[in-house]
Amino acid sequence: MGPPIQISQNPDIRYLGRILGDVIRAYGGEKLFRQTEYIRSSSVDRHRGIAGAEAIDPGLDALSLDDTVAFVRGFMLFSMLANLAEDRQGVAAEPEATVAAALDKLRADGIDSDAVAALLDAALIAPVLTAHPTEVRRKSVLDHKNRIAELMRLRDAGQDETPEGDIVEEAIRRQIVLLWQTRPLRMEKLFVADEIDNALTYLRDVFVPVLPKLYARWEKELGRRPASFLRVGSWIGGDRDGNPFVTAETLKLATSRNAAAVLGHYADAVHGLGAELSVSSGLAPVPEAVEALAEASGDNAPSRRDEPYRRALSGIYARVCATYAGIVGKAPPRPPALKGAPYATPADFRRDLLIIANGLSASGEGQLVGIGALGRLIRAVEVFGFHLATLDMRQNSAVHERVLAELLRVSGVESDYLALDEEARVALLRRELGVNRPLAAAWHQWSEETAGELAIIHAAADIRATLGHQAILQWIISKAESLSDLLEVHVLAREAGLWSAEGKDTLMVVPLFETIADLGDAPAIMARYFALPEIAPHIAARGHQEVMIGYSDSNKDGGYLTSTWGLHQASDALTPVFDAADTAMQLFHGRGGAVGRGGGSAFAAIRAQPAGTVQGRIRITEQGEVIAAKYGTADSAATNLEAMVSASLLASLEPEGMGDANSGRFTAAMDALSSSAFKAYRGLVYETPTFKDFFRAMTPIAEIAGLKIGSRPSSRTKSTAIEDLRAIPWVFSWAQARTMLPGWFGTGEAFSEFGDKALLADMAESWPFFAALLGNMEMVLAKSDMGIAARYAELASGVEGHAEIFTRIRDGWNRAHDGLLAITGQSRLLEKNPALEASIRLRLPYIEPLNLLQIELMKRHRAGETDPRIAEGIQLTINAIATALRNSG
Repeated sequence: MGPPIQISQNPDIRYLGRILGDVIRAYGGEKLFRQTEYIRSSSVDRHRGIAGAEAIDPGLDALSLDDTVAFVRGFMLFSMLANLAEDRQGVAAEPEATVAAALDKLRADGIDSDAVAALLDAALIAPVLTAHPTEVRRKSVLDHKNRIAELMRLRDAGQDETPEGDIVEEAIRRQIVLLWQTRPLRMEKLFVADEIDNALTYLRDVFVPVLPKLYARWEKELGRRPASFLRVGSWIGGDRDGNPFVTAETLKLATSRNAAAVLGHYADAVHGLGAELSVSSGLAPVPEAVEALAEASGDNAPSRRDEPYRRALSGIYARVCATYAGIVGKAPPRPPALKGAPYATPADFRRDLLIIANGLSASGEGQLVGIGALGRLIRAVEVFGFHLATLDMRQNSAVHERVLAELLRVSGVESDYLALDEEARVALLRRELGVNRPLAAAWHQWSEETAGELAIIHAAADIRATLGHQAILQWIISKAESLSDLLEVHVLAREAGLWSAEGKDTLMVVPLFETIADLGDAPAIMARYFALPEIAPHIAARGHQEVMIGYSDSNKDGGYLTSTWGLHQASDALTPVFDAADTAMQLFHGRGGAVGRGGGSAFAAIRAQPAGTVQGRIRITEQGEVIAAKYGTADSAATNLEAMVSASLLASLEPEGMGDANSGRFTAAMDALSSSAFKAYRGLVYETPTFKDFFRAMTPIAEIAGLKIGSRPSSRTKSTAIEDLRAIPWVFSWAQARTMLPGWFGTGEAFSEFGDKALLADMAESWPFFAALLGNMEMVLAKSDMGIAARYAELASGVEGHAEIFTRIRDGWNRAHDGLLAITGQSRLLEKNPALEASIRLRLPYIEPLNLLQIELMKRHRAGETDPRIAEGIQLTINAIATALRNSG
């Protein structure tokens, strides 16, 4: 038994690290174990100040290519197990981020339970899963990790054996052995169908069981049964912006598989209830409604003659199975003994379950059995319907323009729509919305792009007809820049009846404002939209309207500080526009995992929203490695969903703490900071002629493109311009190179140029928005390393001006670092957040060797060496570094 491959005060990390060390020795060999332990201990000593900076290099130089691949796998697995252990200990969770704590705080502020209930009755809080390519681990690896988490829970409970009879300690070791022996990289590129299946794992295995349990807890805490305000959404299979592989077929595939999963769950739950509810009519009174349901079931088995609940559930089971067969197109896994008509809607299914519940309640009417499997099933039907997750449609406004231009031209309405100015376009589109007739005739011939879009529109209509309107509610417009961008989608939706002048339950058109300029234009665009007589009645009938704001592209466009402030200002400026339209605002926050894409604590981010912008309605994207981190297990999912709900309650109802005087001072200060930061950021990224070449040479952006991590191309076009690069690989690449530039660059210059340092300290102390901005930036600075970044910068030595560019980056980091410490009154980063500091410090000795190996392998790869182990090693280091950094994409 050798020394454990870990350093931590967390007992779970010590325990799992020790097992991993034993596994590496047993299955990788003594030589690999000793090499790994030497590099680990040398790196740890360096970070403790015991050894010099060069001490780690000899150990890495001694690794053969085979050893390198095995070594990287070992460090990757340690980081993954450390993540698992920390998630179990709640390292990333705020202790006050529970609904119970939020209710206590609101009561202390004089907010009574009636106000909370009124808010929740009209609320919608929804995480939305997206398939952006930063989750680099295979599902098989995640499955083993989740099994270890389950086994650790048994160990916590003092269980020596699993329900199957395995010794828990041995089972944990076996899973780590399997992790060691499982190929971590995909052999083939991920397809949309794979992404659908990956998401379904979380939806079916985590969200479906977790949400009803959370609602049961909240029911007790609230003292009443709340409406089903927490739901789940998805983009996977419907987000076609820049992804040519998302088609009408993937839309159908995603919704069909989701329906199969949730209907299968319902069938199993009803079957279980049938076994449980053995109530005899001879021993308990049975309401007429239950008797009627039993008689209608067709279950005439003599053995169940006096068991009306079982007979009724037999009929319900048959109907659920018929619903499954009708929607999915095949028989359910456990076919029923009886025949039943399919349920037309989830509401019909829920009605029958309520008859059972009311029959079992003490009074026989109205009072649900909120505890137990029946109560959880009723809640699940309310939340998940027959669709499981609401699937959003998304496309770029430029595609909408081209498709509509072709429809108008071929149908003879307008020969050159693209040549029209904005006002002419709006006038034409308003005329079109005044009539209910499609533009596309069956005999028309269309371009491939237009045919594909029309197929998707009709597929969406079919899905809504089959699964209910909740299956698809939103059509999101990327790069929304004008009123015509919104109206174009209404006209396109009309082609399949997704919008009509008189129709109800029409699809909601959602603009996504992404760039700094677009965020500034958002209030004026929405004001004009609300004022249109063709649109206003539909919004009034719905009662709310969604606007999406993009963190990723606004960051790439203007830098971290300007983007964060621009999003805050746009949200604030939209509030009076919605108030004037007497419409509830539903903001959809397009956040990623990295701070440069809106990442960081969701609890802090929601609480930091401007007053009046939440009001119980908020949706937030969840993507990549963040989905696995937040929703990989039932425990972590419950913690993070509870945090989202509690933050939304506080942001909606908590009294405004900042007075008008402070508001004016703080806003003026942020305007000045944003202006300075924007100038510095644009000057580096967009106004330095060779910066894009420096970026592509310094970071592994080209190598990342070789990873089989997503169905979507890394750029919207073939251009190498920063503007055309997707925000995700932009942020991910800087994270790999330990620079994290999108999460801080420009702030240092802003802090240096701002004269009133005392005001900045006051803002950090008393303004949640500024505190969250600094907190997220502080985490990024702590995970970055300018010494390692300098090594990556050497890869760009052939780029003109490379030394000057890196000097500007390094100096900017130093200014940001020093400025943040001065504002927060700390002597070191994360001094006031010891749990996060310990978490990051644990990882740094494991990340640095991976970075150094990645640099060396990239040099060899770019020099033309073709040994496949070099490419494999690069991809493994990308995987391992992302795992260790956690929120890097």
